[in-house]
Amino acid sequence: MKKVICLLLTLCMVLALAACGGSGNNAGKNSGGQDAGPANSGDPIKVGVINNDPNESGYRTANDKAMRDTFTADNGYEATFYNNNDAAQQIATAQQMIQDEVDFLLLSPASTTGWDTVLKDAQDAGTKVILFDRMLDADDSMYAAAVVSDMPKEGETAVEWLASQGLSEYNIIHIQGHMGSDAQLGRTGALDEKVNAEANWTYVTQQTADWDEATAKTITQSVIDSGKPFNVIYAENNGMARGAAAALDAAGITHGKGGDVIIMGFDSDKWAFEEVLAGRWNYMGLCNPLQAETVDQIIKDMVAGKAPTEKIIYTPEQGFDADTLTQADVDKYGT
Repeated sequence: MKKVICLLLTLCMVLALAACGGSGNNAGKNSGGQDAGPANSGDPIKVGVINNDPNESGYRTANDKAMRDTFTADNGYEATFYNNNDAAQQIATAQQMIQDEVDFLLLSPASTTGWDTVLKDAQDAGTKVILFDRMLDADDSMYAAAVVSDMPKEGETAVEWLASQGLSEYNIIHIQGHMGSDAQLGRTGALDEKVNAEANWTYVTQQTADWDEATAKTITQSVIDSGKPFNVIYAENNGMARGAAAALDAAGITHGKGGDVIIMGFDSDKWAFEEVLAGRWNYMGLCNPLQAETVDQIIKDMVAGKAPTEKIIYTPEQGFDADTLTQADVDKYGT
């Protein structure tokens, strides 16, 4: 009888140990890739969201709002948000979020470089990295997915449109964004290539306003004061284009459709669309800020064990000019 009781007790202990250890805590994790997500335990999904300053531009305000409206407790998330245009501060915060064991690290990097250690640490910790808005200069094995704007394509589309205007000379005030950012590099690259290739394309000035409207106005005013001729303002966001236009208005220089100066901007601000529709600006390159819904779906799929079907997803964008833009476009794409 004692032997029977001992056997039964031993069997119970074996079954209990198997039940405790069979599932483990590594479901959905892997040892280096970015393919799977954390197990769907019913607990909130921990995400760290690193974005740029929402005061940077109307685009950024819309982008930040969409992220905060999506990654909420009601939608199943425990989210930590951080906004800064300084890449070093972003990187330090990302390291802290990894130490805090977020499941997903969502990045809109202020600079395309300098993130190698963060990406490696995230991979080692099992934290899944998803890029949004802007790309990084990194091997695509280091992040799970990217939902971004095709910045080089935005630049190419804008420069192609400008070339199609058939000016005898292109004397350009080029106002750049935050140097080293994906947006600046993409929007600058195509224009640099054209200016270097064509004898009748010239930079009157090429300076960064760091996305700031007042600085763009000062840059434009300095060129006006110098007396140098110019007929194109290529500003890498709408706020800087507005600052440049204000300097032209103060000097009595006409611009837009039928004016002396072509004005070009980028992003999705409804007020900027209206400037183009009214003919006060000539061109705006749409940069769509609404990536949060797509990122949310990728995360939910990964938590369910489904790997992303696409590594890089580009948000739908295009260029609009004063000759073809309609009110329906303004209503559809303006933010």
